[in-house]
Amino acid sequence: MLLDTASLYYRAFYGMPETVTAPDGTPVNAIRGLLDAMARLVKDHRPQRLVACLDADWRPAFRVQAIPGYKAHRAEPDGSEQTPPGLAVQIPLITQVLIAAGVAIAEHDGYEADDVIATLAVRATQPVDVVTGDRDLFQLVDDERQVRVLYTVKGLGRLEPVTEDEVARKYDIPGDRYADFAVLRGDPSDGLPGVPGIGEKTAAALIRAFGDLESMKNALDKGHGGFPPGTRKKLEAARDYLDVAPAVVATATDVPLGDDIDGTLPAVPPDPDLIAEIGDELGLGSSLTRFLATATKRQ
Repeated sequence: MLLDTASLYYRAFYGMPETVTAPDGTPVNAIRGLLDAMARLVKDHRPQRLVACLDADWRPAFRVQAIPGYKAHRAEPDGSEQTPPGLAVQIPLITQVLIAAGVAIAEHDGYEADDVIATLAVRATQPVDVVTGDRDLFQLVDDERQVRVLYTVKGLGRLEPVTEDEVARKYDIPGDRYADFAVLRGDPSDGLPGVPGIGEKTAAALIRAFGDLESMKNALDKGHGGFPPGTRKKLEAARDYLDVAPAVVATATDVPLGDDIDGTLPAVPPDPDLIAEIGDELGLGSSLTRFLATATKRQ
């Protein structure tokens, strides 16, 4: 099981009031909400391995070089990501708690968590569940290799299993062509414009007509037919975008991660005294106790 950790702690932050604090007044709503969600995941799915994947770089240079506007609207003047102050103070604490609890962490300079997840999913020799609220990771689903997404529909209370069949049903495209579809449609939340004038339905029609983005571009360049009415001029006007966007949308599957990311949850935390001390300092109470107990029962 691979966790898109930032996606989950953002939802935890907004799903629990900031009045949930440590004894010193530090907000811990995101930490407690994340631990509660992880306890449910372990209890319900009993993963053999669990890895919390992190954004070492929320706006990687290779994506910004291709599309300078990539996530630009979410950047602070110093280049950091805009984050609510109440959450920002919890992010380093989340990492500290997870490590002390014995949860494997995976990240790498120059890459987003999406890329780390994709690399680990490709490496895996067992079925993989990717837990995220980010549709970008729908591109990873692979029914043959048993890779699916557990999508957080609203908050963290309900997860929707997403497979190739579900992608095909939901978007009316081949189940393994989500990334191509996303290039055409765009994603304003990431600063990806898509092709102006091409909405979700038309993007799906283009993928169905040509099979994939590369075949569509070849048909466009060679003057072939088969394009829905009114789309050719829009695609021609966005031709440069169609060349650079795929590398931005596609998750990297070759992140140079070490071979020591095991992910097996320990029967007891690596340092029981340390995790107990952290739990007391942050007032994590039943959230931490429940997660540790669930991880132990999984053994």
